[in-house]
Amino acid sequence: MTDRAALWWLILAASLVRLLMAHAIGLGIDESYMVAAGRTLRLGYFDHPPIAWWLSSGIAHLLGSEAPVVVRLPFVLLGAASTWMVARLGEDFAGRRAGLWAALAFTLAPVFGVTSSGWVLPDGPLNAALLAMGLCLVRALRADRGGWGWWLAAGAAGGLALLSKYTAVLALAGAFAYLLTQPRDRRWLARPQPWAAAVLAALLFAPVILWNAEHGWASLAFQGGRAEAVRLQPFGPLAVLGGAALFLLPWIWAPMMAEFARALRRGPADRAAWLLCWLGAGPILLFAVVALWSRHVLFHWAAPGYLFLFPLLGAALARWDPSHPAIRRTAAATTALLLAALAVVAIEVRWNPVPLPKDPALQAIDLTPLRAALARRGLLGRVIAAPNWSDTGKVDYGLGGAVPVLCLNTDAREYAFAPGPAAHLGQDILIVAPRQDAARIQAAYGALFDRIDTLPPALLDLPGRPGHAVPLFLGRRLRHWPPR
Repeated sequence: MTDRAALWWLILAASLVRLLMAHAIGLGIDESYMVAAGRTLRLGYFDHPPIAWWLSSGIAHLLGSEAPVVVRLPFVLLGAASTWMVARLGEDFAGRRAGLWAALAFTLAPVFGVTSSGWVLPDGPLNAALLAMGLCLVRALRADRGGWGWWLAAGAAGGLALLSKYTAVLALAGAFAYLLTQPRDRRWLARPQPWAAAVLAALLFAPVILWNAEHGWASLAFQGGRAEAVRLQPFGPLAVLGGAALFLLPWIWAPMMAEFARALRRGPADRAAWLLCWLGAGPILLFAVVALWSRHVLFHWAAPGYLFLFPLLGAALARWDPSHPAIRRTAAATTALLLAALAVVAIEVRWNPVPLPKDPALQAIDLTPLRAALARRGLLGRVIAAPNWSDTGKVDYGLGGAVPVLCLNTDAREYAFAPGPAAHLGQDILIVAPRQDAARIQAAYGALFDRIDTLPPALLDLPGRPGHAVPLFLGRRLRHWPPR
């Protein structure tokens, strides 16, 4: 089988597995929140720029369904496209065999092959747009003169990346740093093409700036606030790098970082490797440094930087493959391990053969039976709220948009931009609390109402969990909001 044919079989097989998983398990907490809160199309959203929200809302409207496999479909397709683009970058760097190995490593790295390529998250569109930008840059830089089409395509892809997630700006800054530090390509800074590309990217991102300006810069302030200094954490960078190693798998991460270090040592003399290094260095290094003082750095934030190291790893694996047969055995064992892990997750979610304390699989189970359960008791017509943004997303998605769901919390995220509890002063509110008991509800909200009545829970027949109880409470006459 040729390397190109093997690549297409890899993309097809991986996409099939992702579709099966998309059907087998429900939406996670972040996914439910994005699908439910994103039903209203806006130029921007509180947590992230809008593309991921637009994709889930658009496919739901197009196909008339919010089923997990439906809203995840665009992200599965983007995962397939990302795999192909990783392969093309690897091929441009060191030939087709390098591209195939790069694509395989991308597919086997859980943070890319599983979550970003199949879940309703902004990372999937971000990865695809960044890879497209990288491919277009490679071709634009090869043009001795002109290259307008590739430069503008790179700018458009950069703009789409910014519309996916704010951290895309680090890759754009990396491209500029490459032009500054690579003597042969520095000449482009005296030409209009890269500047026109930058203007195009900025124009595409302009709606997000407009939305932020109209909403008190809420989204930018929220994301920027995560870098707030708390205290010195000398081991923070190691934790971030270690977390990235786990998300990528240590035996993928370690040789990748070794190749990254070798490329940095070679410097700008190796143009292709130097470009990949600059495109990837920003997220990898920045979030490790921010972890010195911030507790809020999540391990997957640096993932877009590692995107551009897969071609380096692919080139190394293509060199090592003929003389190190253990590489193929490791790839086969990793594939088996990943498939087994996915099968265990799917079985636990759907059939619950091994009941676990606090049942973490509930995060991937949809509360769709809740709508019928509330309707049978005549509760669906009441004002409904949940205790926090994550529970609000699960409840809102479960109810399918039948009624608005309020977030009974000052940290309401996107729900802060819909009519909230303050619009229902003096009214009774049904509190649906999937993860809280009566004591916590009374402690958190007792002062807001005349009283809070504990109702019989809603009994839902969830996959592998018949008669699962969801606590319900009725807050009598909301007196004020927000809490004093």
